[in-house]
Amino acid sequence: MKQMDRFLLLSFCLLLTACVAPSPAGRLGQYVPETGQGPAGDQRLPLERPLHVSLVLVPDSGGPDAAPSLPDDAIRKVGEDLRAAVSRGYPLIIDRVVHGTEIPPEIFQGHRWVDLAARLGTSYVLLAVLTSTEQEYPASLFLGWTTHRQPGFRRDNWSLAEAALIDGATGRVLLHAEGRGWATLDSPTAPGISQWYPVIYLRPQDPERRIWPPTYEGAPITLRLVAMEQAVLRLATGLQQAWIRQREFEIESAQPN
Repeated sequence: MKQMDRFLLLSFCLLLTACVAPSPAGRLGQYVPETGQGPAGDQRLPLERPLHVSLVLVPDSGGPDAAPSLPDDAIRKVGEDLRAAVSRGYPLIIDRVVHGTEIPPEIFQGHRWVDLAARLGTSYVLLAVLTSTEQEYPASLFLGWTTHRQPGFRRDNWSLAEAALIDGATGRVLLHAEGRGWATLDSPTAPGISQWYPVIYLRPQDPERRIWPPTYEGAPITLRLVAMEQAVLRLATGLQQAWIRQREFEIESAQPN
């Protein structure tokens, strides 16, 4: 093989590796084991519109290589973001957002969704599980974005937001969906260049946008928040698509053979 051919093959392998970068494994099944891949065959969506639900947010750091969970104030912001996105033109309206720490652990462990709905005073529960993973590695950073290379570190965060819509009367899952987000934090090794770093990028979807964390020390938390905000926005879209798929499945199933 020619040297140029070997170089092109190596470049392709590196690109392929970057494209399949690690992302969190799903954790929703730890809470709702019956979630499958497609529409629920034995379930029917309620006829009323819109459907009023209570959102329960569960930050999960129990998976392999999981990043630390967001602090409570960041979780509240994520919940309000998801509430606004879902309630804007979707078949669901979120009336209440509850942090998972407010719920007794035995409810999750025993999958006691009827008890949870009664506790929240709601007919439907939207259970959302939030998790992420990170990796950090050395990188060359540039002052002025193009020149004066500086040593530093790059931290990638992959976030996953999963949700299941649960009927509070039966405890059965009506539908489920997920959304994924990715953000990158560049931090310098040398101090004194705060006008450029640390900075967060929305790579690869919006590589030109830059987000500056309010503090150097809190930059990893800001990274996780930014990535999770992207994930919950995609989760909102995923919920709408899952609703449409379930409705189409119900209509097709009702057609005579």
